[in-house]
Amino acid sequence: MTISAKFNALILTVLTVLVAGFTYANHHEAGHEMTEEHHEVDATHGEAKEFKVDEMIMHHIKDAHEWHLWGGEHDGTSIYLPIIILDEGLKMFSSKHFYHGETKTAVDHATHEELHYIAGVGPAEGYAMFHEKIYKLENGELAFEDGHAHGERVTDFSITKNVAALFLSALVVMLLMFSTAKYYKKNGAVAPRGLAKFTEPIILFVRDDIAKANIDEHKYKKYVPYLLTIFFFIWISNLLGLIPILGSNLTGNISVTLFLAVCTLLVTVFSGNKAYWGHIFWMPGVPVPMKIFMMPIELIGVLTKPFALMIRLFANITAGHIIILALISIIFINKNIAWGALSVPMALFISVLELLVAFLQAYLFAMLSALFIGAAVEEHHH
Repeated sequence: MTISAKFNALILTVLTVLVAGFTYANHHEAGHEMTEEHHEVDATHGEAKEFKVDEMIMHHIKDAHEWHLWGGEHDGTSIYLPIIILDEGLKMFSSKHFYHGETKTAVDHATHEELHYIAGVGPAEGYAMFHEKIYKLENGELAFEDGHAHGERVTDFSITKNVAALFLSALVVMLLMFSTAKYYKKNGAVAPRGLAKFTEPIILFVRDDIAKANIDEHKYKKYVPYLLTIFFFIWISNLLGLIPILGSNLTGNISVTLFLAVCTLLVTVFSGNKAYWGHIFWMPGVPVPMKIFMMPIELIGVLTKPFALMIRLFANITAGHIIILALISIIFINKNIAWGALSVPMALFISVLELLVAFLQAYLFAMLSALFIGAAVEEHHH
């Protein structure tokens, strides 16, 4: 039994280092691609363009209409996702018609700065993409003012990289849950094997240490499915974001964290009992003038709790990606590979730390959600 435990620990350590190394390699490749773009030699002046760290980082953490796998930005391998726009009817075509379209330059009338955008070709003709936003062209051109495009925006329902990553995370979670449920339906209450052996301890952890510990023991069971869903979805999404090729910034997208926070808010609000709302709108044992003063504060508190959930998850996941990319950028800023002796170990350390953060953020989101729900369903004690 001791040998088995040591062997399992060794395997876990090796896997952790491998994932961290692959994560570093993924970010290193990202930095290399952007170095090619920002250090390309100008044919006219024969000078290398300045490497812009902020542009490189924002380029890799924001959403996109393609899933870049490897290689250079323009000659690499990508999965081109479907563009779905509503403009005088529903139009669908591949994002390839944008990414391989004609790059045009427009002069900002306010700042006289040259700005580049992509004019679509084929089915995308008549449209342009600027900073992953799709605009209608006017007389074949796109106008700019103060660095912002002033063309007419189209209603965009496209499946972007984050949407595709969301579908993938949801699919993995469903496979985990359905496979585990099928095993127990077939074998009954026996010692788990296979995938069920992996999921059962985590499910029991969420049930006992998150749901039961924070919600009334007579009411917690009906909230376990919701808490399991958000825990596994956030955890799997965070882990997939650390894998090369599959890397995405799904939970670093504030729209995703906003939706998850709103779900917790709705569950809390609709679960609130009479005592819960009574303490918010007419706090017992408090003088009437103070009740009137406290009521809006308590009501704001109902909204700030899910807001904190949204910001915490968004900020922590995004910060991890930014730190790793910034550390790798040290090599290219100083144009000396010797700096890798400093930046690579630091980036590797942050990558390993991100594995812990991936689990920790899922735990915190589920635990705080259970805490808010528990406060809403708790019976009043005289």
